[in-house]
Formats: sequence, C-alpha cells, structure tokens
Amino acid sequence: MRVFSLRQTSRAVLLSMSASLALTLSAHAATVKPPVGQTASPAEQNSSNRLTPGNSTDGIIALVNENAILKSELVDAIVQTQARAQAAGENLPNSAQLQSDVLNALILRELQLSMIKRVGLNPDEAVINQRLGQIAQSEGLNSLSELQQSLDSARPGSYAALRAQLIEEASIQALQQRQISSRVRISEQDIDAFLASPEAKRLNQSEYQTIHVRVPYIDDYSRLSEAQRKEALKVAEDLRTRLLAPNVNVAEAVAATQSSYPIPLQGGDMGFHKAASLPTELSTEITKLEVGAVSAPLVTPEGIDIIKLADKKESDKMLIPQWHTRHILVKVDELQTDALAEQKINDLYSQLRNGADFAALASTYSDDPGSAGRGGDLDWVSAEDMVGPFDAVMKNTTVGDYSAPFKTQFGWHILKVEGKREQDVSTQYRRNMARQALYQRLAPQAKEDWLQELRAGAYIQILG
Repeated sequence: MRVFSLRQTSRAVLLSMSASLALTLSAHAATVKPPVGQTASPAEQNSSNRLTPGNSTDGIIALVNENAILKSELVDAIVQTQARAQAAGENLPNSAQLQSDVLNALILRELQLSMIKRVGLNPDEAVINQRLGQIAQSEGLNSLSELQQSLDSARPGSYAALRAQLIEEASIQALQQRQISSRVRISEQDIDAFLASPEAKRLNQSEYQTIHVRVPYIDDYSRLSEAQRKEALKVAEDLRTRLLAPNVNVAEAVAATQSSYPIPLQGGDMGFHKAASLPTELSTEITKLEVGAVSAPLVTPEGIDIIKLADKKESDKMLIPQWHTRHILVKVDELQTDALAEQKINDLYSQLRNGADFAALASTYSDDPGSAGRGGDLDWVSAEDMVGPFDAVMKNTTVGDYSAPFKTQFGWHILKVEGKREQDVSTQYRRNMARQALYQRLAPQAKEDWLQELRAGAYIQILG
C-alpha cells in the first residue's frame, strides 16, 4: 500500500562536465544579462544562431577576472546538459535561455575554483578514492587499477580527467559548505522554538500503525460539479463512521462503503511507520490522533483522505552503544615518514605486551595533543564520532583489552577499550535533527546570496 500525499515537483537543469558529474543550475541565479543599454537583436533571438558544434570556432566567450571561458567549453557543456535532460525524459532545445543558463553556471564554477585556489582548499584523498571505488563497482570492476585500465583503453587520459573533475567537485562542495555554514546562524533559542512547533513532532521515534483510505474523484477536481463533490464527501464520511468502530475489519468497512461509489477506493492498513517518514501534512494529522481515533475527511485535489490511528508504539528513548576508549597516536607527516611511524607504534605495542601501562605510554609518546595529557583518554565515544578504521577496531576490541597497531588517515594507532554502555541520546538526537531541519530550510537562500555576492565582486565580461 502507498501513502497518498500532495507533492510539488521542481524542475532543475543539470550541467555536467562529464557523464558522472552534474552542477545544478538555478533559474533565478543563472541569467546572464547583457550590458546596460544593449538589447538582443532579432537575429540573436533566433535559435539557429545559437552556438553549436557545427558553427562554433574556438575563442573566448567570457572573461572571468583573470581567466577565460572558451566557446568550445560552452558548447561541450550545452551538449552535456541536453544529453542529461534527454536521459531524464526532457527535451531542452538549444535556446538563448539555455545558453545563458549554462554560461552562467560556467562563470560561477570558475569563480568558485579560483577561490578554492586562493584559500588552498584540498579535498581528502580518501574521499576521492572512495568515490572512484563506487564508480568502479557500478561498472562491475574490482579495483581502481581496473577502472583506470578500462577508461584509458577507451580514451587515453580519461581516468586522470575523471579524478581531476571529482577533486574539483569535492572542493566546490567543501567550499560551499564552509561559506554556507558561516552564514546560517542557528541559536539554541531557535532550536527550542522549532521543537515546540507541530513540525517537530515528526522527529519523535514513536511508530504509528495507520489505516489510510482515499476516496478518489470521478473526474478532475476542476471539472467536478457540486453534486459530485458532495457525493465523494458523503462516501468519505460514511467510511469514517465505519472506521470509528472498535476492532473494525478494514477490508469489510472499505467494501461496504465501496458498494455505493463507482470509483475503487484506494489504500488500507499501512502498517507501522515513524512520523518522520511521512509527508509533513500527513504526519501532522497522525501525531494529533489518539489510538482508535479517525481524522476528519481531508480534502485534496486528488481525493478525500480518511486516516485512522490503529496503534502506536511509544519510543521516547533512543539508545546507542558507546565505548570508553583510550588511544596512542603516532602521526605521519612531513617530519615523520610512514615507515618511521610504524616502527614507533610497533615498539610501543611490544612494551604494552611486556606489561607497560597504557595511560603512561600515551601520556609520554602519543602525538594527539587533545588526549595525551589525559593518558590517551577519549572519554565515551559513539561509532559515528570516529573515522572508519578506528570505529571498526574499537567495535572488535574486548572491554579491558587493547588492539594491535592499525592505521588511519591521521597516522598509526593503538586503542584500548575501558568500558561499553548503552546511552540514551534522545534529547541530543532531537536537537541535532532540529538543527539539521533548520539548516536545510535556511541553506538554499544563504547559498544563493553568497553566489550573487561572489559574482557581484568579480570582473565579468561576456563576449560574442
């Protein structure tokens, strides 16, 4: 069974610099305006005069500060955009608006890449390798070397180009995250207000068993007569009355109501689900109901909905495992090679096996300034707090024991698990989810404002 809801769909144009990468173009921010006093001529409005692979000769189409965007880059980007749209079932003619949108996306990309170079922002190599690994897996390949051989055999240099573009994309995402985070301010008072709102009910962990039935209209809502609308409402009210009965047989109630209506009723027992998994308008109705209660008929353009809360599983606590952990870190950096760091960690491991005190060794030799002074104590940590290799070793280490040396992106480690517990994090979870919901609401506008400021502060000249 499916849950019925009204959803607005938004359409976005995707600009891809390769088959695996896409850049979302905002219609609001993607218009390249001609200089003041200059208007497009009739010839410019004619789509036959748009840049195409057939009529483009390479040259500069735009100057962006000290950099240039070539006509060939714009043509390639337009072709890729049209190809992605076609794959999604949409037709994008090579219009003046499309050319303007794509050119503006190239300009914004160039501005962001220039800023990345200025601030020296570099993505994590592990993240890039992970993404390449996902691409390899999706192609049925077992390693990055196989992916490289496959790509370069088809076109020499393709693997290096793909890696470079993944690095660019990751750098842009990191830059945007940094810029947006600095602009979106969410106070504890904002979180308190959100948690007091009806929308926050969707954050609870309780599960709801609902009976959701829709009375569909016999025609498009805009063409319904008053009598037809009243008939659908009457059927919905009849169904609501039947569903109010205790221990009602839902199938029999729907069948009895169906006998007086020519269009099949939709829905039934939807089983258990969390409020957060439902559309907001439905979760708001469900969380207001007591067990056994039935909502008033909910009129939508698609039909009239009836919802009954059949049962509810209270779950006010959210328990997660935590480990009380210590560790010793030997860094790998420009002053200490990987081989030297591995030699040091193995020597410390030998001392532990000979009875040395873990906390004393951590205090003396650990390169982690945050925990060394506490004997390597990291306090209670959750799995999601730690990087993947550390998390995996921590989960597989017996309480009271220490691990063999292992490596992460920070260097070589030995960890010790002092204890394990189940911790109720419901309050913190709800506050984190509220913060995330508020951030998602505010981030798009913050991103648009930043991109507009970035463009306004740049020298941009459109040529040709």
